[in-house]
Amino acid sequence: MSLASPQHLRREMRLRLSALLPRRHDYAGPRSGWGTDLLAGVTVAVVALPLALAFGVASGVGATAGLVTAVIAGAVAAVFGGSNLQVSGPTGAMTVVLVPIVAEDGVGSVATIALLAGLLVVAAGVLGLGRLVTLIPWPVVEGFTLGIALVIAAQQVPMALGVAKPDGENATLVAGRAVARFAHAPSLAVFGLLGLAVALTSVLPRLHRSLPASLIAVVATTAAAIVSGAEVAVIGDLPRFLPAPSLPDLTEAAALLSPAVAIAALVGLESLLSARVADGMADLPRHDPNRELVGQGLANVASAMFGGMPATGAIARTAVNARAGARTRLAALSHAGVLAVLMAAAATVVGRIPLVALAGVLLVTAYRMVERHTIRAVVHSTRTDATVFGLTAAATVVFDLVVAVEIGIVVAVLFAITHLARTARLVEDDCAIAEIATDEEHALLRKHVLVYRLDGPMFFGAASRFLAQLTAVSDVRVVVLRLGNLAMLDATGARVLGEIVEQFDDRGIAVVLKVASPTHVRLLHTVGALDRLDRAGHVASDLPAALAHARKHAVRGPRGLHDHLAATAEEDLEDHRGPTVPLT
Repeated sequence: MSLASPQHLRREMRLRLSALLPRRHDYAGPRSGWGTDLLAGVTVAVVALPLALAFGVASGVGATAGLVTAVIAGAVAAVFGGSNLQVSGPTGAMTVVLVPIVAEDGVGSVATIALLAGLLVVAAGVLGLGRLVTLIPWPVVEGFTLGIALVIAAQQVPMALGVAKPDGENATLVAGRAVARFAHAPSLAVFGLLGLAVALTSVLPRLHRSLPASLIAVVATTAAAIVSGAEVAVIGDLPRFLPAPSLPDLTEAAALLSPAVAIAALVGLESLLSARVADGMADLPRHDPNRELVGQGLANVASAMFGGMPATGAIARTAVNARAGARTRLAALSHAGVLAVLMAAAATVVGRIPLVALAGVLLVTAYRMVERHTIRAVVHSTRTDATVFGLTAAATVVFDLVVAVEIGIVVAVLFAITHLARTARLVEDDCAIAEIATDEEHALLRKHVLVYRLDGPMFFGAASRFLAQLTAVSDVRVVVLRLGNLAMLDATGARVLGEIVEQFDDRGIAVVLKVASPTHVRLLHTVGALDRLDRAGHVASDLPAALAHARKHAVRGPRGLHDHLAATAEEDLEDHRGPTVPLT
Protein backbone atom coordinates (compact mmCIF):
# COMPACT_ATOMS: atom_id res chain seq x y z
CA MET A 1 0.00 0.00 0.00
CA SER A 2 1.39 3.42 -0.95
CA LEU A 3 2.35 5.81 1.81
CA ALA A 4 0.23 8.44 0.09
CA SER A 5 -2.87 6.24 0.01
CA PRO A 6 -6.11 7.66 1.43
CA GLN A 7 -6.09 5.04 4.18
CA HIS A 8 -2.60 6.04 5.27
CA LEU A 9 -3.51 9.74 5.26
CA ARG A 10 -6.62 9.10 7.33
CA ARG A 11 -4.63 7.06 9.83
CA GLU A 12 -2.00 9.80 10.11
CA MET A 13 -4.73 12.37 10.66
CA ARG A 14 -6.35 10.26 13.39
CA LEU A 15 -3.01 9.85 15.15
CA ARG A 16 -2.31 13.58 14.94
CA LEU A 17 -5.72 14.52 16.30
CA SER A 18 -5.59 11.91 19.08
CA ALA A 19 -2.28 13.39 20.25
CA LEU A 20 -4.10 16.70 20.80
CA LEU A 21 -6.78 15.24 23.10
CA PRO A 22 -6.72 14.68 26.90
CA ARG A 23 -5.50 11.32 28.13
CA ARG A 24 -5.32 9.42 31.40
CA HIS A 25 -1.58 9.95 31.57
CA ASP A 26 -2.19 13.68 32.16
CA TYR A 27 -2.95 12.91 35.80
CA ALA A 28 -0.44 10.09 36.26
CA GLY A 29 1.62 10.26 39.43
CA PRO A 30 1.72 9.06 42.99
CA ARG A 31 -1.63 9.26 44.74
CA SER A 32 0.09 10.96 47.63
CA GLY A 33 0.89 13.83 45.26
CA TRP A 34 -2.77 14.67 44.66
CA GLY A 35 -2.96 16.46 47.98
CA THR A 36 0.02 18.59 46.98
CA ASP A 37 -1.68 19.42 43.67
CA LEU A 38 -4.90 20.44 45.42
CA LEU A 39 -2.98 22.62 47.88
CA ALA A 40 -1.07 24.21 45.02
CA GLY A 41 -4.40 24.95 43.33
CA VAL A 42 -5.66 26.76 46.43
CA THR A 43 -2.42 28.77 46.59
CA VAL A 44 -2.70 29.81 42.96
CA ALA A 45 -6.39 30.74 43.40
CA VAL A 46 -5.50 33.09 46.25
CA VAL A 47 -2.99 34.83 43.97
CA ALA A 48 -5.26 34.72 40.91
CA LEU A 49 -8.37 36.25 42.52
CA PRO A 50 -7.16 39.86 42.81
CA LEU A 51 -5.38 39.65 39.46
CA ALA A 52 -8.45 38.33 37.66
CA LEU A 53 -10.57 41.14 39.10
CA ALA A 54 -7.91 43.74 38.36
CA PHE A 55 -7.29 42.69 34.77
CA GLY A 56 -11.03 42.55 34.11
CA VAL A 57 -11.48 46.10 35.36
CA ALA A 58 -8.35 47.39 33.65
CA SER A 59 -9.43 45.91 30.31
CA GLY A 60 -12.71 47.77 30.45
CA VAL A 61 -14.87 44.63 30.45
CA GLY A 62 -15.47 44.58 34.21
CA ALA A 63 -14.49 42.48 37.21
CA THR A 64 -17.17 39.87 36.53
CA ALA A 65 -15.74 39.07 33.10
CA GLY A 66 -12.27 38.75 34.59
CA LEU A 67 -13.46 36.34 37.27
CA VAL A 68 -15.56 34.28 34.83
CA THR A 69 -12.57 34.04 32.51
CA ALA A 70 -10.30 32.80 35.29
CA VAL A 71 -12.80 30.08 36.20
CA ILE A 72 -13.90 28.89 32.74
CA ALA A 73 -10.74 29.39 30.71
CA GLY A 74 -8.61 28.19 33.61
CA ALA A 75 -10.52 24.91 33.82
CA VAL A 76 -10.74 24.22 30.07
CA ALA A 77 -7.07 25.02 29.42
CA ALA A 78 -6.05 22.80 32.35
CA VAL A 79 -7.90 19.83 30.84
CA PHE A 80 -7.10 20.32 27.14
CA GLY A 81 -3.78 22.19 27.25
CA GLY A 82 -0.34 20.76 26.58
CA SER A 83 1.41 21.68 29.86
CA ASN A 84 1.10 20.03 33.25
CA LEU A 85 1.82 23.28 35.11
CA GLN A 86 0.26 26.00 32.98
CA VAL A 87 -2.35 28.19 34.70
CA SER A 88 -4.51 30.28 32.37
CA GLY A 89 -6.72 33.31 32.76
CA PRO A 90 -6.78 37.07 32.14
CA THR A 91 -3.30 38.58 31.80
CA GLY A 92 -1.65 41.95 31.62
CA ALA A 93 -0.59 41.47 28.02
CA MET A 94 -4.19 40.78 27.04
CA THR A 95 -5.26 43.91 28.90
CA VAL A 96 -2.83 45.95 26.80
CA VAL A 97 -4.43 44.71 23.58
CA LEU A 98 -8.04 44.79 24.78
CA VAL A 99 -8.16 48.39 25.99
CA PRO A 100 -8.06 49.98 22.50
CA ILE A 101 -10.39 47.27 21.13
CA VAL A 102 -13.01 48.00 23.82
CA ALA A 103 -12.63 51.73 23.17
CA GLU A 104 -13.21 51.29 19.43
CA ASP A 105 -15.66 48.37 19.18
CA GLY A 106 -17.34 48.37 22.60
CA VAL A 107 -17.56 45.85 25.42
CA GLY A 108 -20.10 43.76 23.53
CA SER A 109 -17.51 42.86 20.90
CA VAL A 110 -15.12 41.19 23.34
CA ALA A 111 -16.94 37.84 23.56
CA THR A 112 -17.22 37.62 19.77
CA ILE A 113 -13.54 38.42 19.36
CA ALA A 114 -12.63 35.81 21.99
CA LEU A 115 -14.66 33.18 20.14
CA LEU A 116 -13.09 33.96 16.76
CA ALA A 117 -9.60 34.11 18.26
CA GLY A 118 -10.16 30.79 20.01
CA LEU A 119 -11.14 29.09 16.77
CA LEU A 120 -8.06 30.50 15.04
CA VAL A 121 -5.79 29.24 17.81
CA VAL A 122 -7.37 25.77 17.68
CA ALA A 123 -6.75 25.70 13.92
CA ALA A 124 -3.12 26.70 14.47
CA GLY A 125 -2.66 23.81 16.89
CA VAL A 126 -4.26 21.29 14.52
CA LEU A 127 -2.02 22.52 11.70
CA GLY A 128 1.08 22.01 13.86
CA LEU A 129 2.16 25.66 14.15
CA GLY A 130 3.03 25.41 17.83
CA ARG A 131 6.77 25.23 17.33
CA LEU A 132 6.94 28.50 15.39
CA VAL A 133 7.30 30.37 18.68
CA THR A 134 10.87 29.04 18.90
CA LEU A 135 11.71 31.27 15.93
CA ILE A 136 11.05 34.46 17.92
CA PRO A 137 14.39 35.99 18.98
CA TRP A 138 15.11 36.47 22.67
CA PRO A 139 15.54 40.29 22.41
CA VAL A 140 12.05 40.50 20.87
CA VAL A 141 10.55 38.53 23.78
CA GLU A 142 12.29 40.68 26.38
CA GLY A 143 11.46 43.87 24.49
CA PHE A 144 7.72 43.28 24.39
CA THR A 145 7.82 42.10 28.04
CA LEU A 146 9.28 45.46 29.04
CA GLY A 147 6.80 47.27 26.80
CA ILE A 148 3.87 45.36 28.33
CA ALA A 149 5.02 46.27 31.82
CA LEU A 150 5.20 49.96 30.92
CA VAL A 151 1.77 49.94 29.27
CA ILE A 152 0.16 48.04 32.20
CA ALA A 153 1.57 50.60 34.63
CA ALA A 154 0.34 53.49 32.48
CA GLN A 155 -3.14 51.96 32.20
CA GLN A 156 -3.51 51.87 36.00
CA VAL A 157 -2.78 55.56 36.56
CA PRO A 158 -6.40 56.86 36.26
CA MET A 159 -7.73 54.11 38.53
CA ALA A 160 -4.83 54.50 40.95
CA LEU A 161 -5.47 58.24 41.31
CA GLY A 162 -9.25 57.89 41.53
CA VAL A 163 -10.02 60.07 38.50
CA ALA A 164 -12.24 59.38 35.50
CA LYS A 165 -10.31 57.91 32.62
CA PRO A 166 -9.49 60.64 30.08
CA ASP A 167 -10.26 60.11 26.41
CA GLY A 168 -7.54 58.60 24.27
CA GLU A 169 -6.15 55.27 23.07
CA ASN A 170 -2.46 55.61 23.91
CA ALA A 171 -2.00 54.53 27.53
CA THR A 172 0.95 56.85 28.13
CA LEU A 173 -0.90 59.95 26.96
CA VAL A 174 -4.01 58.97 28.96
CA ALA A 175 -1.84 58.50 32.06
CA GLY A 176 -0.37 61.98 31.63
CA ARG A 177 -3.84 63.54 31.38
CA ALA A 178 -4.99 61.61 34.46
CA VAL A 179 -2.05 62.96 36.47
CA ALA A 180 -2.96 66.49 35.36
CA ARG A 181 -6.58 65.96 36.52
CA PHE A 182 -5.44 64.61 39.87
CA ALA A 183 -3.11 67.59 40.33
CA HIS A 184 -6.11 69.95 39.96
CA ALA A 185 -8.14 68.14 42.64
CA PRO A 186 -5.91 65.79 44.65
CA SER A 187 -7.46 63.26 47.04
CA LEU A 188 -5.31 62.35 50.02
CA ALA A 189 -7.59 59.42 50.87
CA VAL A 190 -7.11 57.83 47.45
CA PHE A 191 -3.39 58.51 47.55
CA GLY A 192 -3.10 56.95 51.00
CA LEU A 193 -5.00 53.79 50.02
CA LEU A 194 -2.82 53.47 46.91
CA GLY A 195 0.31 53.75 49.02
CA LEU A 196 -0.97 51.07 51.42
CA ALA A 197 -1.76 48.64 48.58
CA VAL A 198 1.60 49.20 46.87
CA ALA A 199 3.56 48.93 50.13
CA LEU A 200 1.96 45.67 51.25
CA THR A 201 2.21 44.08 47.81
CA SER A 202 5.88 45.03 47.60
CA VAL A 203 7.08 44.33 51.16
CA LEU A 204 5.24 41.15 52.20
CA PRO A 205 7.03 38.83 49.73
CA ARG A 206 10.34 39.96 51.21
CA LEU A 207 9.21 38.86 54.65
CA HIS A 208 8.07 35.45 53.44
CA ARG A 209 7.74 34.23 49.86
CA SER A 210 4.69 32.10 50.60
CA LEU A 211 2.56 35.03 51.82
CA PRO A 212 -0.29 35.89 49.37
CA ALA A 213 0.81 39.50 49.21
CA SER A 214 -1.72 40.63 46.59
CA LEU A 215 -4.67 39.20 48.49
CA ILE A 216 -3.49 40.61 51.84
CA ALA A 217 -2.96 44.02 50.24
CA VAL A 218 -6.46 44.02 48.73
CA VAL A 219 -8.08 42.91 52.01
CA ALA A 220 -6.14 45.47 54.07
CA THR A 221 -6.87 48.32 51.65
CA THR A 222 -10.56 47.40 51.56
CA ALA A 223 -10.71 47.36 55.34
CA ALA A 224 -8.94 50.72 55.54
CA ALA A 225 -11.37 52.26 53.05
CA ILE A 226 -14.41 50.96 54.99
CA VAL A 227 -13.09 52.06 58.39
CA SER A 228 -12.03 55.51 57.20
CA GLY A 229 -15.22 56.06 55.23
CA ALA A 230 -13.22 57.21 52.22
CA GLU A 231 -15.31 57.88 49.14
CA VAL A 232 -13.61 55.74 46.53
CA ALA A 233 -14.85 53.76 43.55
CA VAL A 234 -15.40 50.07 44.22
CA ILE A 235 -15.88 46.98 42.05
CA GLY A 236 -19.63 46.87 42.62
CA ASP A 237 -22.11 44.02 42.44
CA LEU A 238 -20.86 40.65 41.29
CA PRO A 239 -22.96 37.61 40.37
CA ARG A 240 -22.75 34.67 42.75
CA PHE A 241 -22.98 32.07 40.00
CA LEU A 242 -21.62 31.64 36.51
CA PRO A 243 -23.92 32.91 33.76
CA ALA A 244 -25.62 30.41 31.46
CA PRO A 245 -23.59 29.70 28.31
CA SER A 246 -24.73 31.26 25.07
CA LEU A 247 -23.30 31.88 21.62
CA PRO A 248 -21.92 35.43 21.19
CA ASP A 249 -23.42 37.71 18.57
CA LEU A 250 -21.74 36.86 15.24
CA THR A 251 -23.49 39.43 13.05
CA GLU A 252 -20.37 41.64 13.09
CA ALA A 253 -17.90 38.75 12.95
CA ALA A 254 -16.40 39.81 9.62
CA ALA A 255 -15.69 43.33 10.89
CA LEU A 256 -14.08 41.94 14.06
CA LEU A 257 -11.83 39.44 12.30
CA SER A 258 -8.80 41.76 12.29
CA PRO A 259 -8.72 42.30 16.09
CA ALA A 260 -9.49 38.58 16.51
CA VAL A 261 -6.34 37.72 14.55
CA ALA A 262 -4.33 40.04 16.81
CA ILE A 263 -5.81 38.43 19.92
CA ALA A 264 -5.17 34.94 18.53
CA ALA A 265 -1.53 35.80 17.89
CA LEU A 266 -1.16 37.05 21.45
CA VAL A 267 -2.92 33.99 22.92
CA GLY A 268 -0.57 31.64 21.12
CA LEU A 269 2.56 33.67 21.76
CA GLU A 270 2.09 34.34 25.46
CA SER A 271 0.78 30.85 26.24
CA LEU A 272 3.67 29.08 24.53
CA LEU A 273 6.24 31.38 26.14
CA SER A 274 4.67 30.76 29.55
CA ALA A 275 4.71 27.00 28.94
CA ARG A 276 8.41 27.20 28.04
CA VAL A 277 9.10 28.98 31.32
CA ALA A 278 7.17 26.28 33.18
CA ASP A 279 9.28 23.56 31.54
CA GLY A 280 12.36 24.96 33.22
CA MET A 281 10.80 25.16 36.68
CA ALA A 282 10.10 21.48 37.36
CA ASP A 283 11.46 18.08 36.42
CA LEU A 284 8.40 17.09 34.40
CA PRO A 285 7.74 16.14 30.76
CA ARG A 286 8.00 19.14 28.46
CA HIS A 287 4.84 20.68 27.14
CA ASP A 288 3.30 19.79 23.77
CA PRO A 289 3.10 23.14 21.91
CA ASN A 290 0.43 22.06 19.44
CA ARG A 291 -1.81 20.61 22.13
CA GLU A 292 -1.24 23.76 24.18
CA LEU A 293 -2.58 25.85 21.31
CA VAL A 294 -5.64 23.62 21.00
CA GLY A 295 -6.27 23.86 24.75
CA GLN A 296 -5.90 27.64 24.83
CA GLY A 297 -8.14 27.99 21.79
CA LEU A 298 -10.88 25.90 23.38
CA ALA A 299 -10.46 27.88 26.60
CA ASN A 300 -11.14 31.11 24.72
CA VAL A 301 -14.15 29.64 22.95
CA ALA A 302 -15.57 28.51 26.33
CA SER A 303 -14.80 31.86 27.96
CA ALA A 304 -16.62 33.67 25.16
CA MET A 305 -19.72 31.50 25.57
CA PHE A 306 -19.90 32.41 29.27
CA GLY A 307 -19.44 36.13 28.66
CA GLY A 308 -15.74 36.19 29.57
CA MET A 309 -12.74 37.83 27.95
CA PRO A 310 -9.80 36.34 26.01
CA ALA A 311 -7.36 34.35 28.15
CA THR A 312 -3.79 33.12 27.82
CA GLY A 313 -1.32 31.15 29.85
CA ALA A 314 -0.29 33.36 32.79
CA ILE A 315 3.44 33.32 33.56
CA ALA A 316 3.10 34.67 37.11
CA ARG A 317 0.37 32.22 38.18
CA THR A 318 2.15 29.35 36.43
CA ALA A 319 5.32 30.16 38.37
CA VAL A 320 3.37 30.18 41.66
CA ASN A 321 1.90 26.81 40.71
CA ALA A 322 5.33 25.33 40.07
CA ARG A 323 6.82 26.75 43.29
CA ALA A 324 3.86 25.34 45.25
CA GLY A 325 4.92 21.83 44.21
CA ALA A 326 2.30 21.02 41.56
CA ARG A 327 3.00 17.89 39.52
CA THR A 328 -0.08 17.44 37.32
CA ARG A 329 -2.75 19.60 35.73
CA LEU A 330 -5.01 18.78 38.69
CA ALA A 331 -3.51 21.85 40.39
CA ALA A 332 -4.57 24.25 37.64
CA LEU A 333 -7.99 22.59 37.48
CA SER A 334 -8.52 22.91 41.22
CA HIS A 335 -7.47 26.58 41.10
CA ALA A 336 -10.46 27.22 38.81
CA GLY A 337 -12.75 25.32 41.18
CA VAL A 338 -11.60 27.33 44.20
CA LEU A 339 -12.25 30.58 42.31
CA ALA A 340 -15.78 29.39 41.48
CA VAL A 341 -16.40 28.66 45.18
CA LEU A 342 -15.08 32.08 46.18
CA MET A 343 -17.32 33.67 43.57
CA ALA A 344 -20.37 31.98 45.06
CA ALA A 345 -19.49 32.51 48.71
CA ALA A 346 -17.95 35.97 48.77
CA ALA A 347 -19.45 37.93 45.87
CA THR A 348 -20.82 40.63 48.17
CA VAL A 349 -17.52 41.12 49.99
CA VAL A 350 -15.52 41.13 46.76
CA GLY A 351 -17.81 43.79 45.34
CA ARG A 352 -16.67 46.24 48.05
CA ILE A 353 -13.01 46.13 47.00
CA PRO A 354 -11.80 49.64 46.04
CA LEU A 355 -10.50 49.99 42.48
CA VAL A 356 -7.46 51.79 43.82
CA ALA A 357 -6.46 48.58 45.63
CA LEU A 358 -6.51 46.63 42.38
CA ALA A 359 -4.55 49.40 40.66
CA GLY A 360 -1.88 49.23 43.37
CA VAL A 361 -1.55 45.46 42.93
CA LEU A 362 -1.18 45.82 39.15
CA LEU A 363 1.42 48.60 39.47
CA VAL A 364 3.60 46.27 41.53
CA THR A 365 2.89 43.40 39.14
CA ALA A 366 4.07 45.55 36.22
CA TYR A 367 7.23 46.48 38.12
CA ARG A 368 8.02 42.84 38.85
CA MET A 369 7.64 41.91 35.18
CA VAL A 370 10.80 43.90 34.46
CA GLU A 371 13.84 41.77 35.23
CA ARG A 372 16.66 44.28 35.41
CA HIS A 373 19.48 41.73 35.12
CA THR A 374 17.90 40.37 31.93
CA ILE A 375 17.62 43.84 30.43
CA ARG A 376 21.29 44.51 31.24
CA ALA A 377 22.25 41.21 29.61
CA VAL A 378 20.36 42.05 26.40
CA VAL A 379 21.59 45.63 26.20
CA HIS A 380 25.22 44.62 26.72
CA SER A 381 25.13 41.55 24.45
CA THR A 382 25.45 43.01 20.93
CA ARG A 383 24.48 46.29 19.35
CA THR A 384 22.08 44.45 17.04
CA ASP A 385 20.26 42.70 19.89
CA ALA A 386 20.09 45.92 21.92
CA THR A 387 18.54 47.71 18.94
CA VAL A 388 15.93 44.97 18.41
CA PHE A 389 15.12 45.02 22.13
CA GLY A 390 14.70 48.78 22.23
CA LEU A 391 12.59 48.99 19.08
CA THR A 392 10.28 46.21 20.27
CA ALA A 393 9.77 47.84 23.67
CA ALA A 394 9.15 51.27 22.11
CA ALA A 395 6.72 49.86 19.53
CA THR A 396 4.76 48.12 22.29
CA VAL A 397 4.27 51.43 24.08
CA VAL A 398 3.58 53.50 20.95
CA PHE A 399 1.51 51.00 18.94
CA ASP A 400 0.42 47.63 20.33
CA LEU A 401 1.87 44.26 21.24
CA VAL A 402 1.25 42.45 17.95
CA VAL A 403 2.69 45.30 15.86
CA ALA A 404 5.67 45.42 18.23
CA VAL A 405 6.41 41.72 17.77
CA GLU A 406 6.11 42.09 14.00
CA ILE A 407 8.52 45.04 14.01
CA GLY A 408 10.95 43.24 16.30
CA ILE A 409 11.00 40.08 14.19
CA VAL A 410 11.37 41.99 10.90
CA VAL A 411 14.27 44.07 12.25
CA ALA A 412 15.94 40.98 13.74
CA VAL A 413 15.61 39.14 10.41
CA LEU A 414 17.07 42.09 8.49
CA PHE A 415 20.04 42.25 10.84
CA ALA A 416 20.52 38.47 10.54
CA ILE A 417 20.42 38.61 6.73
CA THR A 418 22.94 41.46 6.70
CA HIS A 419 25.26 39.53 8.99
CA LEU A 420 24.86 36.35 6.96
CA ALA A 421 25.62 38.21 3.74
CA ARG A 422 28.89 39.45 5.23
CA THR A 423 30.03 35.87 5.80
CA ALA A 424 29.98 35.19 2.05
CA ARG A 425 33.49 35.45 0.58
CA LEU A 426 35.15 35.35 -2.82
CA VAL A 427 38.64 33.87 -2.39
CA GLU A 428 41.29 33.78 -5.13
CA ASP A 429 42.82 30.28 -5.14
CA ASP A 430 46.38 30.51 -6.55
CA CYS A 431 47.43 27.16 -5.14
CA ALA A 432 45.02 25.26 -7.40
CA ILE A 433 46.97 26.26 -10.53
CA ALA A 434 50.30 25.21 -9.01
CA GLU A 435 48.92 21.72 -8.44
CA ILE A 436 48.39 20.99 -12.16
CA ALA A 437 50.90 23.20 -13.96
CA THR A 438 54.44 22.32 -15.02
CA ASP A 439 57.14 24.90 -14.52
CA GLU A 440 56.87 26.01 -18.14
CA GLU A 441 53.07 26.37 -17.95
CA HIS A 442 52.88 28.00 -14.56
CA ALA A 443 53.68 31.52 -15.67
CA LEU A 444 51.29 31.28 -18.60
CA LEU A 445 48.42 29.96 -16.48
CA ARG A 446 49.01 32.46 -13.70
CA LYS A 447 48.74 35.21 -16.33
CA HIS A 448 45.64 33.96 -18.13
CA VAL A 449 43.66 31.86 -15.60
CA LEU A 450 42.07 32.95 -12.35
CA VAL A 451 40.57 30.45 -9.90
CA TYR A 452 38.02 31.70 -7.38
CA ARG A 453 36.44 29.82 -4.50
CA LEU A 454 32.98 30.95 -3.40
CA ASP A 455 32.61 30.39 0.34
CA GLY A 456 29.54 30.71 2.54
CA PRO A 457 26.03 31.56 1.33
CA MET A 458 25.29 32.93 -2.12
CA PHE A 459 21.77 34.23 -1.74
CA PHE A 460 19.82 37.40 -2.45
CA GLY A 461 21.62 39.25 0.34
CA ALA A 462 25.12 38.59 -1.01
CA ALA A 463 24.63 37.94 -4.73
CA SER A 464 25.05 41.54 -5.87
CA ARG A 465 28.41 41.80 -4.09
CA PHE A 466 29.63 38.64 -5.81
CA LEU A 467 28.51 40.05 -9.15
CA ALA A 468 30.36 43.33 -8.61
CA GLN A 469 33.58 41.64 -7.48
CA LEU A 470 33.73 39.02 -10.22
CA THR A 471 32.75 41.19 -13.16
CA ALA A 472 35.53 43.63 -12.21
CA VAL A 473 38.05 40.96 -13.27
CA SER A 474 39.86 41.73 -16.54
CA ASP A 475 42.97 40.81 -18.61
CA VAL A 476 42.45 37.06 -18.24
CA ARG A 477 41.30 34.34 -20.63
CA VAL A 478 39.63 31.92 -18.21
CA VAL A 479 37.90 32.22 -14.85
CA VAL A 480 37.35 29.03 -12.86
CA LEU A 481 34.61 29.23 -10.22
CA ARG A 482 34.71 26.64 -7.45
CA LEU A 483 31.27 26.18 -5.88
CA GLY A 484 32.04 23.20 -3.65
CA ASN A 485 32.18 25.34 -0.49
CA LEU A 486 28.88 27.13 -1.03
CA ALA A 487 26.85 26.71 2.16
CA MET A 488 23.66 27.94 0.51
CA LEU A 489 22.47 28.86 -2.95
CA ASP A 490 19.07 30.38 -3.69
CA ALA A 491 17.37 31.33 -6.94
CA THR A 492 18.77 34.87 -6.84
CA GLY A 493 22.31 33.60 -6.35
CA ALA A 494 21.90 31.06 -9.15
CA ARG A 495 20.53 33.74 -11.46
CA VAL A 496 23.46 36.04 -10.65
CA LEU A 497 25.87 33.24 -11.58
CA GLY A 498 24.16 33.11 -14.95
CA GLU A 499 24.63 36.88 -15.34
CA ILE A 500 28.32 36.55 -14.45
CA VAL A 501 28.77 33.93 -17.16
CA GLU A 502 27.02 36.15 -19.74
CA GLN A 503 29.08 39.22 -18.87
CA PHE A 504 32.36 37.33 -19.02
CA ASP A 505 31.35 35.77 -22.34
CA ASP A 506 30.54 39.16 -23.82
CA ARG A 507 34.11 40.20 -22.95
CA GLY A 508 35.65 37.05 -24.44
CA ILE A 509 36.48 35.44 -21.08
CA ALA A 510 35.66 31.77 -20.71
CA VAL A 511 34.09 30.55 -17.47
CA VAL A 512 34.59 27.03 -16.15
CA LEU A 513 32.35 25.97 -13.30
CA LYS A 514 33.30 23.35 -10.75
CA VAL A 515 30.20 22.17 -8.88
CA ALA A 516 29.76 19.57 -6.15
CA SER A 517 26.22 19.64 -4.80
CA PRO A 518 23.51 17.95 -6.92
CA THR A 519 21.00 20.34 -5.33
CA HIS A 520 22.97 23.33 -6.58
CA VAL A 521 23.25 21.80 -10.06
CA ARG A 522 19.49 21.30 -10.27
CA LEU A 523 18.84 24.87 -9.18
CA LEU A 524 21.37 26.28 -11.66
CA HIS A 525 19.72 24.29 -14.44
CA THR A 526 16.25 25.42 -13.33
CA VAL A 527 17.08 29.13 -13.61
CA GLY A 528 19.00 28.59 -16.86
CA ALA A 529 22.43 29.50 -15.47
CA LEU A 530 24.11 26.30 -16.75
CA ASP A 531 22.64 26.05 -20.23
CA ARG A 532 25.44 27.76 -22.15
CA LEU A 533 28.21 26.33 -19.99
CA ASP A 534 26.83 22.81 -20.22
CA ARG A 535 26.60 22.88 -24.01
CA ALA A 536 30.21 24.04 -24.20
CA GLY A 537 31.43 21.41 -21.74
CA HIS A 538 32.46 24.09 -19.24
CA VAL A 539 30.94 22.35 -16.23
CA ALA A 540 33.08 19.93 -14.22
CA SER A 541 32.36 17.86 -11.17
CA ASP A 542 35.96 17.87 -9.86
CA LEU A 543 38.75 20.41 -9.73
CA PRO A 544 41.38 18.61 -11.89
CA ALA A 545 38.92 18.35 -14.79
CA ALA A 546 37.95 22.02 -14.41
CA LEU A 547 41.59 23.14 -14.38
CA ALA A 548 42.48 20.93 -17.35
CA HIS A 549 39.69 22.53 -19.33
CA ALA A 550 40.87 25.98 -18.23
CA ARG A 551 44.44 25.16 -19.32
CA LYS A 552 43.23 24.21 -22.80
CA HIS A 553 41.45 27.56 -23.16
CA ALA A 554 44.40 29.51 -21.79
CA VAL A 555 46.74 27.97 -24.37
CA ARG A 556 44.18 28.35 -27.21
CA GLY A 557 43.71 32.04 -26.55
CA PRO A 558 40.76 34.29 -25.71
CA ARG A 559 37.50 33.18 -27.20
CA GLY A 560 33.92 33.55 -26.00
CA LEU A 561 31.41 30.79 -25.47
CA HIS A 562 29.69 31.39 -28.81
CA ASP A 563 33.01 31.04 -30.67
CA HIS A 564 33.95 28.00 -28.62
CA LEU A 565 30.65 26.30 -29.35
CA ALA A 566 31.06 26.94 -33.08
CA ALA A 567 34.66 25.72 -33.09
CA THR A 568 33.73 22.62 -31.15
CA ALA A 569 30.98 21.81 -33.64
CA GLU A 570 33.42 22.19 -36.57
CA GLU A 571 35.98 19.93 -34.92
CA ASP A 572 33.31 17.34 -34.24
CA LEU A 573 32.29 17.31 -37.91
CA GLU A 574 35.85 17.05 -39.14
CA ASP A 575 36.71 14.19 -36.82
CA HIS A 576 33.30 12.47 -37.29
CA ARG A 577 32.79 12.50 -33.57
CA GLY A 578 29.57 12.97 -31.56
CA PRO A 579 28.86 16.10 -29.55
CA THR A 580 31.17 16.97 -26.69
CA VAL A 581 30.08 15.32 -23.45
CA PRO A 582 29.82 17.78 -20.54
CA LEU A 583 32.09 17.07 -17.60
CA THR A 584 29.16 16.69 -15.18
